[in-house]
Amino acid sequence: MRATVGDQLVQHGRVVGQHDKVGEIVEILGQEGHPPYRVRFEDGHEGLCSPGPDTEIRHKDTAR
Repeated sequence: MRATVGDQLVQHGRVVGQHDKVGEIVEILGQEGHPPYRVRFEDGHEGLCSPGPDTEIRHKDTAR
């Protein structure tokens, strides 16, 4: 999984009725675009994320 600053990170809900969490990658802490990432979520919360299989990267040039 590779990302760049400005890409969206989408953590899909794992339980019926749980909404997806969407955030913007604000810093790449791994080498060559690999995790971990610093992510700012829609509610303003920031955190470190090492994405799992329920996570999707939406690249900023294809996010729309």
